[in-house]
Amino acid sequence: MSKRKWIVAVCLLTVMLLCGVAVIFGWMRPSLPAYADADGVQMKFKTEGTEFQVYDEHGNWQTMFAKGVNLGATVPGHFPGEMPIREEDYLRWFRQIDEMGANVIRIYTVHNPVFYKALVKYNHDKGEDALYFMQGIWSPEEQLIERQDAYDPEIVEMFKQEIEKAVAAVYGDITLEEKKGSASGKYTVNAGKYLMAWHIGTEWDPAMVDNTNRLHEDMPRYEGAYFSAVEGASPFESWLASMLDHTAAAERKYGWEHPITFTNWVTTDVLEHPGEPLFEEDMVSVDARHVQPVDWEAGYFASYHVYPYYPDFFRTDETLWTIPDDKGGYNTYKAYLRRLKAEFTDMPIMVTEYGVPSSIGISHYGPGGRDQGGHDEIEQGKVNVSLTEDIYEEGYSGAILFMWQDEWFKKTWNTMPFEIPDDRRPFWLNVLTNEKMFGLLAMQSGKDGDIVIDGDLSDWDQLPEEEVQLWGGEAPGIRSMRLTHDEAYLYIGMELEQPFDPQRSRLFIGADTIEGGDVPEKELGGIRMDGGGLEALIQLGKDSESQVAIAPSYDFHQRLYGKEGYWMLPEDPAEGSKDDPKVPGGSFHSWKLAISLLMNPPDTRFSHPFLDETVGLLKRGISDPGSPEFNSLTTWQYEGNTVEMRIPWMLLGFGDPSSLQVIDYSPLGDDREFTTTTAEGVRLIPWIAERAADPAGEEVPDIPSDAESTINLQHIPLYTWEPWETVGYQERLKKSYYEMQELFQRLP
Repeated sequence: MSKRKWIVAVCLLTVMLLCGVAVIFGWMRPSLPAYADADGVQMKFKTEGTEFQVYDEHGNWQTMFAKGVNLGATVPGHFPGEMPIREEDYLRWFRQIDEMGANVIRIYTVHNPVFYKALVKYNHDKGEDALYFMQGIWSPEEQLIERQDAYDPEIVEMFKQEIEKAVAAVYGDITLEEKKGSASGKYTVNAGKYLMAWHIGTEWDPAMVDNTNRLHEDMPRYEGAYFSAVEGASPFESWLASMLDHTAAAERKYGWEHPITFTNWVTTDVLEHPGEPLFEEDMVSVDARHVQPVDWEAGYFASYHVYPYYPDFFRTDETLWTIPDDKGGYNTYKAYLRRLKAEFTDMPIMVTEYGVPSSIGISHYGPGGRDQGGHDEIEQGKVNVSLTEDIYEEGYSGAILFMWQDEWFKKTWNTMPFEIPDDRRPFWLNVLTNEKMFGLLAMQSGKDGDIVIDGDLSDWDQLPEEEVQLWGGEAPGIRSMRLTHDEAYLYIGMELEQPFDPQRSRLFIGADTIEGGDVPEKELGGIRMDGGGLEALIQLGKDSESQVAIAPSYDFHQRLYGKEGYWMLPEDPAEGSKDDPKVPGGSFHSWKLAISLLMNPPDTRFSHPFLDETVGLLKRGISDPGSPEFNSLTTWQYEGNTVEMRIPWMLLGFGDPSSLQVIDYSPLGDDREFTTTTAEGVRLIPWIAERAADPAGEEVPDIPSDAESTINLQHIPLYTWEPWETVGYQERLKKSYYEMQELFQRLP
């Protein structure tokens, strides 16, 4: 053998040995099976008629049901545009999502390169059992709402650039410079084989859609190489066809096709809702049927965000009262899904957002208790399961739950006026804002879990000494009181002189944060209070009466919706009536949030009453997820002489505890906005009142344990803390995760 042949033989042998080793160690595993057409264009997913299909390892197209979760782009302490999520976070979440039984993750926008790298890494040895993703492409939402014209040249160019960026990022073929509020970095990993579909755009503002249609009513329909608008399409739908076509053209360059959809929601659906009171919620339709693929074999499908409580017609539209539920009412969500599905006879349709949050706060009512908020984690899971079953049973092609992780930066219309300054939202967890708590993965505040609310203070002893302050005051019946805090709560641990019995006594703790306030005369029952007033009053007793009440002169709700603000509350409600703001038997007001605003014709189709909900109620329970008595909304518990509680910051008047900002007493501004002032901290004043009963057994006013005493607020030590710029948080799979796991693993 010549030397040259010998060298070639050795090289071939070396390559064979390396390949063998590579196969053994999984470095060169078989590629994921994909269909290739005559031109070599690859597909893993496609649509066929009303079905969404996947190409399997046997070379067959199989009908599939997409079941998954929406994944946000941030963690506590950050806004989404900061993109702080690390590879280890993604890998941990992918495993948890996969173990839940999901087959897809939907993201709303381009993430940093680490997302795509981590997903490919996670799927490395998964074969056909891969975890796929749906790539969202964010439209210029703010500019669309501001300019009210989708054809604005700058908007068109911005959206097209975002489309091109997203496609190149998925295929690992772009470097993005750092830009505030946007992903950046070098994208080198090709994640295209794990893509399930493209999902472009955001929920469309109906006024913008309507204005776009009027401005461009004479524009000819769009005809593209891959997607076109059909005859009769509106100008806005034609604009959407052009953006879908641009997406397809950008992807075809990489030799792949994936199904494409655009974001839609109930507000711009294709149905009429005679029972919807607000005109803008039924103003205009955006119809996916008015766009058709021309030369896009992977196909196209409709997608909707459908929640059971918004818009209000889920409560008010009698045409949806067709399917009885098991609570004596109607399942209007299922009825709506059935009507919507019936419209799409030749294309698949998915629900790509739905769900309820596990929050104390609530902002919309839904039939059958499917409210936006007010659920503990177990209730959240049961409602989410029932919604998923409705979607599946009505023949939809997928259900993608909103959402994976809690998001501290989010806002809700009925707490937004009190979260001041708004750019501090990511730095604290307002449990009254339901939008923050949709996740299956709890993003708990720093001490939630370290301190278990169960009436046992032994876990307080494990906290760093500098993080716990011993209350330095004196009060009859109070042996000691310890205080600490985190991003969500002020924690109070008390030792009483006698065992606490809510049937025989009530425990009060007044809270003073700034100059002003009121004196709770009835609750004090003869005790004298000097040196100022209180902003809030914590009262613990029977379950039905335990709550945080707010001073009448400080009451946010009354100031915003009463005669100082929107004039939606009765000016002089009868004492003891349903409109009476006072806590029964007390002098302070119930802590309420608005649920629905008062509106009448001609502003609405029919009268829309003002609705509100008491959210200051304190739930007694156990906050330990391992306890059979666990309730995630627990705020207090007692055991013998010990009383333990955690009080949400906003109930004490804080607009931002991270910078010690509290709502002040200033009159509302021209736009009915509140202002804040910087507090030094909070003064807490405890007292115990014994219950008394008349001979007939009816309750009479409490008798304070020391009615002769005087409380001087200025003599009470102040609990204070340093402002914080970083947050501590802890991840925990909610009980709702396991409810969804049981269902997702059961669904085919």
